[in-house]
Amino acid sequence: MHRRFLSAVTSALLLAAALLAPSGASAGPVGQTAVVSENPANFTPRVLADSSVSQPTVVALAERKNTIFAGGRFRSVASADGSSHYTRNNLVGFSSTTGAVLPFAPNVDGTVWAIESRGKALYIGGNFTHVNGIARPGLAKINAISGKVITTFAPTFSPGTITEVRMARGRLIVGGTYHGRLRAFDPKTGRDTGYLRLAVQGSVAGNAGQTDVYRFAVSPNKRRLVAIGNFTSVGGAERWRAAMLNLGKNRAKLNAWSYAPLKRPCAAASLPNYLKDVDFAPNGSYFVIVATGFVPQSGGVGTDVCDAAARFDMGVPNPAAPTWINYTGGDTLHSVAISGAAVYVQGHQRWLNNPNGADYAGPGAVDRPGIGAINPSTGLALAWNPGKTRGVGGKDMLLTASGLWVGSDGEYFGGEYHPRIAFAPLP
Repeated sequence: MHRRFLSAVTSALLLAAALLAPSGASAGPVGQTAVVSENPANFTPRVLADSSVSQPTVVALAERKNTIFAGGRFRSVASADGSSHYTRNNLVGFSSTTGAVLPFAPNVDGTVWAIESRGKALYIGGNFTHVNGIARPGLAKINAISGKVITTFAPTFSPGTITEVRMARGRLIVGGTYHGRLRAFDPKTGRDTGYLRLAVQGSVAGNAGQTDVYRFAVSPNKRRLVAIGNFTSVGGAERWRAAMLNLGKNRAKLNAWSYAPLKRPCAAASLPNYLKDVDFAPNGSYFVIVATGFVPQSGGVGTDVCDAAARFDMGVPNPAAPTWINYTGGDTLHSVAISGAAVYVQGHQRWLNNPNGADYAGPGAVDRPGIGAINPSTGLALAWNPGKTRGVGGKDMLLTASGLWVGSDGEYFGGEYHPRIAFAPLP
């Protein structure tokens, strides 16, 4: 296989560090020393299709104490056994231990793409225009108990979809298609702080859509940010599809990190904006990017991140290739979550370990329908294989101290009926 491997000694040390290091700030990544169970919990609520939303999906997850918040595009939610039904407009809260749906029921009139939980507040981003009838185009702050809009937070920016929201360095960092694409707001007032003024510009292709920062991840120590999306320059410097920022005390600056092969397209000309998610390891020593785009073009296996998950180690500013790449062989990966024990990936993939397949299982490929786990050190698929409905593919996963929450558009996980929300507990 065309892979690059760490030496056995280095791999073992890095993996041990990932497993044992603390997760940093309280809202940082959650480290786990074991792989979660293939058998999902039975108590998770159901997100269902109805006459208003025929193809519901959960695309954002967040945790606050013993509550899980799920956002996306949906209207109908039911209890785990289907006996009780609730109307929830694109945002729902429920118990993380019993699955009981909470009275929390804000009325959000569009898809919720991102949720950040802080104290008694939730920050939500998406393509909505109103929350509880109050104009809040794309970004709002709401009370995590009552669901009421906190009106003192009133950001103003040009229209667009917000697809990522994260708190770092005392500021609310927001990514999306709006004019700024990546900005830092005061979490109390919503005022642009001026902390992040790096112009995000350009488009990777004429059919790539709007320039945007689609997703980003913040390192556990809040000192680095990796952004992915449709752009070709950041802060006046060439950066195709991905960029790293230094998050200083008073201002964010562009980091020297860049990966030149991201300038190349994948084989699917219809999918030029192919990076889909990014996450940092709990100890901050590396991050993983996942992608769509179909297979690499000729000569690109081992370097091009196309329908694949790729690990990049910190401290390597201009890598010639990722530490490893795991290819699906032609199927999209939409989301990634790193626990330390595993790199979980989700999409509509059929296989992992498939660098020589192109819409078929090549030599060494293993079945991993809809979801899988990768060894953080070797880059090869772990034995974990619950299987889930592939659908379009799940766009968010959330690691907690108890296990892995999975949001998607699928109905089955581990052979059981868990529409759009599933929970895989730690053993």
